[in-house]
Amino acid sequence: MHFIHPPALPLYSKWMRQSLRRTARCALLLLTILIGAPWTRAVAERTHGDHGHYMQDTGFLNRTIVVNGVAYKYVVYLPESWDRHRKWPMILFLHGSGERGSDGMDETQIGLPNAIRSHPERWPFVVVMPQDPYYHHYWTDPDIMAMAMAAFHAEIKEFNGDPQRLYLTGLSLGGYGVWEIAKNYPNIFAAIAPVSGGIFWSYQPSRWKQQQDLPRDYVKAIGKTPVWIFHGLLDPVVVPKQSEIMYQALATAGGDVRLWEYEGWHHNAWDKAYTDPALPQWFLAHRLDDIKTEVPRAARNIIPLHPVPAKVDPEIYDGYEGDYYDQGVQQVTVIRSADRLMVKSRSGDLSEVLPETPTIFFYPSGSSTRLIFQKNAEGKVTGILYRDDRHEELWEKEK
Repeated sequence: MHFIHPPALPLYSKWMRQSLRRTARCALLLLTILIGAPWTRAVAERTHGDHGHYMQDTGFLNRTIVVNGVAYKYVVYLPESWDRHRKWPMILFLHGSGERGSDGMDETQIGLPNAIRSHPERWPFVVVMPQDPYYHHYWTDPDIMAMAMAAFHAEIKEFNGDPQRLYLTGLSLGGYGVWEIAKNYPNIFAAIAPVSGGIFWSYQPSRWKQQQDLPRDYVKAIGKTPVWIFHGLLDPVVVPKQSEIMYQALATAGGDVRLWEYEGWHHNAWDKAYTDPALPQWFLAHRLDDIKTEVPRAARNIIPLHPVPAKVDPEIYDGYEGDYYDQGVQQVTVIRSADRLMVKSRSGDLSEVLPETPTIFFYPSGSSTRLIFQKNAEGKVTGILYRDDRHEELWEKEK
């Protein structure tokens, strides 16, 4: 290979370069004096943390791990409040079959990652999200489980994970993986939460023939580890019976187990499970050393599609009537129709809302949306607090 060298510079260019450097240094010093030391500190704070270390990026971070000669991409979520000076609770999250691949990204699109984006304040965890490769690979495969655990342990080391507060959850295919990893890697997780999963794999139908014996292997390994199971009662993909069998087996053995079943819900029970603010708090309430002192506890709860409407005096609806605005843009018009409260959207759609309390209303469709009427000290309605799983807005009533 041949290199082309630039022509030699005149002898006086060296003196000129030195002079320019001195001028630049003087200008920088003058600028610092004029605008003050805070500018230089701000630059340093953007690039360095405590003790001069490089400041750690937070959010969804890309990672790669090599297991048995194969490279796997994955993502780790780091809360904005993370710091290296304390131990952190950590979650291993297993995605569903639709997110399999090798891009290291699709696993961040559904379930827990979405819940984190919507409400990061609810999830003060380091969350590790490995990705199961395409086709003929499942979370229940020994090599894929080994990859997931290797990624998890790598991030425990990198981000100062607390070995007393390690948790496991996953949805659909990942729900199968939760049960399998909990069985094959006991005494690691302080609590587990399988969503829309089970132990009777659709890719091995013969496992149903072991319905009487198979659950015992899982129960023996899981022991008293707290388990919170979620499932939609209308799930056509992973039948609810799978979760019911495991709930019953753990409850009979004296475990700490709860089963939440969503009435009218299909396979995507994760949209309900991970938006429940009680779930992250439940995780944090458990530590590994506490398992041996856990007492037998079993709870089964059927969550209705929507609450039973409260009995309220329809006369209060008169105070709710009117137009409601968000930053000058009309959002809804509230209308009383005899004993019913109706809401007309900006597009003209008219819907009835039902009272959960005298001031909180919901749509009969079963959505998580709530309309919360706000009142001043005199009891006059001033606005609506619109709230769903993702956010809330305050709509002011037209005066």
